[in-house]
Amino acid sequence: MVGFIEGEARTQATLLPERLDDYISEDNPIRVIDIFIDGINLSGMGFKTNPAATGRPAYHPATMLKLYVYGYLNRVQSSRRLERETGRNVELMWLLGRLAPDFKTIADFRKNNTKAIRLVCREFVQVCRKLDLFTDAFVAIDGSKFKAVNNRDKNFTQAKLKRRLNDIDKNINRYLEQIASADRQDDLTHKDKKNRLENKIRQLKKEIKHLNEIETQLLATPDKQISLTDPDARSMITRGTGIVGYNVQTAVDVKHHLIVAHEVTNVGHDRQQLNNMATQAKDAMATDELTIVADRGYYNSQEIKSCEDAGYKTYLPKCQTSGNQAKGLFGKRDFTYHTNVDEYTCPAGEHLIYRFSAKEKGKTIRRYWSSACVNCATKPKCTKGKYRRVSRWEHEAVLDKVNTRIEQEPERMKARRETVEHPYGTIKHWMGYTHFQMRTLDRVSTEMSLHVLAYNLKCVMNIMGIGALIEAMQA
Repeated sequence: MVGFIEGEARTQATLLPERLDDYISEDNPIRVIDIFIDGINLSGMGFKTNPAATGRPAYHPATMLKLYVYGYLNRVQSSRRLERETGRNVELMWLLGRLAPDFKTIADFRKNNTKAIRLVCREFVQVCRKLDLFTDAFVAIDGSKFKAVNNRDKNFTQAKLKRRLNDIDKNINRYLEQIASADRQDDLTHKDKKNRLENKIRQLKKEIKHLNEIETQLLATPDKQISLTDPDARSMITRGTGIVGYNVQTAVDVKHHLIVAHEVTNVGHDRQQLNNMATQAKDAMATDELTIVADRGYYNSQEIKSCEDAGYKTYLPKCQTSGNQAKGLFGKRDFTYHTNVDEYTCPAGEHLIYRFSAKEKGKTIRRYWSSACVNCATKPKCTKGKYRRVSRWEHEAVLDKVNTRIEQEPERMKARRETVEHPYGTIKHWMGYTHFQMRTLDRVSTEMSLHVLAYNLKCVMNIMGIGALIEAMQA
């Protein structure tokens, strides 16, 4: 190897060994982790910081937290992999003071401190607020499906059970026909085939019994769905396919793409989450005024009204649920409402006046129609009934206000796309194909909080620089 850069001999001894601190540069991210964890009140969050009087001493919660934050920041989430890293990773040796917990201790810490770990994630959001990173008070809200530790074959709905039982019945009938054919052939080969088929039928009958037991449990659940591996995981539709997992909600700061608030749910849609996530974002940012933007999946009239009543400036495109336009008929958007006289004008220029009100799903709905529909020349393009009736919610003025706002500022939707997709893509890339490693909603929420904390840490380090962040956190 003459002429090349050569390393030191492995057997070379040094009189004065180098310190671990010599291997860690001043701009190393682990210095941020060390200062952040040491600067928070762990006992106030629920961690056990007082050692037991008897028994083997435990690891301090700060030590275990530093290990987990480092692991999630470097895409090492497995407790066994973290155990290996403590024995060979110089950065972890520095961070933990050469401590090396075993994988069971590491895993139990995450499992037994779920609520406290989630509070640590919120604490860093408060640090971001104190650093004036949320000055715009403008967040984008979105949800994304994450895979759970539950195979699709271990998740059952009524439709899945019915389909599976029908398939079993077809297979049993096919095997019975093959057995009948084998009975007509009196030779050893066909007898062996008959025995194999009879064994298959016995196995299928056992599966029918098992599926019937599952159906009994399924009918006792509120949402008529059951998962055998992770009981809280649910089957959800995503981009035309289905996964068994969780729906993760986030409110992301538009300026710096920091995750201000997040929540893990096992409901497959977003329609009930708008006001909830907006309120969490407002509390986290400690602001009096908040601007929110979301996609059509959040369109729910009562949720929008709750946001507007709370003072949130909402940007949300209107969701068109009527099938009239697909049939070539005029849609509701073709009818103009006049507030001063409380009536609609149809495309033919006729006036649809208020007729009566009715209660539907807890909402007061007002009905409008015109008597001129009977002799109207454009009626074939409007309705197939006797009259074209238009329904209006008693608080629909709020929806019209939001719709006008989004039409005047369509660039808000572009800001939404550029904001919320980046955090989800980054975190899923860090997670890998398997996504979550823990089970049940409570523990999955904790795992997500660790991912969010790692993501926010990395973002702030990129925004401010490690040196400036350390100085700000120490001030």
